[in-house]
Amino acid sequence: MEIQQVSLEDQGRGSKKRVRSIDLARGIGVLLLVPLHTLWMYADVKTQSNTLLGEFIHFTGTGTGMFLITMGFSFTMSRNQSLKLTFRRGALLLLVGYGMNFLKFVFPNLLGFQPVDLIKAYGWTPPATFDNLLYMLGTGDILQMAGISLFIMGIANHLSKNKFVPLGMAVFFAVATSFVRGIRAGVPGFDYFLDLLWGEQFNVYFPVFPWISLILAGIYFGRVYLEDDRDEKRAFRQMWQIGLLFVLGGLALSSYDYKRFYGDYFHLGSGGALYLIGASLLLARFAKFLVDVTKPNKIFNFFYYLSARITSFYVIQWVLICWGMGLVGFQKMNAGQVLLAMAVMIVLCLITQKGVDLIKGRGKRKKSDKEEVIKEVAQEEVLA
Repeated sequence: MEIQQVSLEDQGRGSKKRVRSIDLARGIGVLLLVPLHTLWMYADVKTQSNTLLGEFIHFTGTGTGMFLITMGFSFTMSRNQSLKLTFRRGALLLLVGYGMNFLKFVFPNLLGFQPVDLIKAYGWTPPATFDNLLYMLGTGDILQMAGISLFIMGIANHLSKNKFVPLGMAVFFAVATSFVRGIRAGVPGFDYFLDLLWGEQFNVYFPVFPWISLILAGIYFGRVYLEDDRDEKRAFRQMWQIGLLFVLGGLALSSYDYKRFYGDYFHLGSGGALYLIGASLLLARFAKFLVDVTKPNKIFNFFYYLSARITSFYVIQWVLICWGMGLVGFQKMNAGQVLLAMAVMIVLCLITQKGVDLIKGRGKRKKSDKEEVIKEVAQEEVLA
């Protein structure tokens, strides 16, 4: 099974038409992660927090939410939503997520090109110990969150096809997060699992509470779209209506008690979660507007290309950025230097993705040739 299939990135397979605005939003969202992650790993603290470049790149980080909204929308387009297959997809996403962590952190450490400053940033004394490497291997990234979310989504989808169920679940996960965030049992191992669900420490960057809310919101709109026989009008009209409602609710909660109801970007409280869902829906609706008013063009085709390769591109950009620290160091660059690094990383990621495409294309051709031989043999046996 291909990674693209696991992450549901090739949405609409076998469907009557593709939702180009979803493809556009997803492609833009994953590309925006390259300069964002480059900023985090390469730029010095001043550049990240006290420059126009740092503020702008952090603002574009809201594309992560749009990325998850489209994942949920795409889930409804999948031809096979059986519980068994959904669980397999979730397990494979977890495997890919931990494999990416190995390539990001453990592999460069074993080969001796991981920056010492990165180890110090964790509060550790170099060289990294086995426990340190195990900690980095277990980092909870967006792929771990998506993998666990698929288990939850699969069960919910199996129990009910009602479109309001995922929307209600989205609100529940968003609101409940401020009340369960950081809960631990004091049992090693089990606490790590609880951190994956609702942790507030930086061993997990994307806990299921509240990030699954964005995926579930996307499922709701996907079901509205299917309910209307693939007519986009009502689904995207509701996106800005519900999105605006969530933004206002999130702002109200965050204003009431910022520390409790907003938290930080990775460990959002109820208000921050509702705000991000709403903002992401508004961005997805804006993508629909762009598709409607713009003729087909090469720029949009480029984003459609990235959308169809979202998982592999996500893994590629993180691995290359982390490997690049072996050359440029950890958080050493000023604004001008990191701006150049962002452009270089985008080019390197695209070249690598093209290389992956070529390798996969050759594998598919070999498989196709083998299938043709089998068919010919089968025909000969029948004729005999």
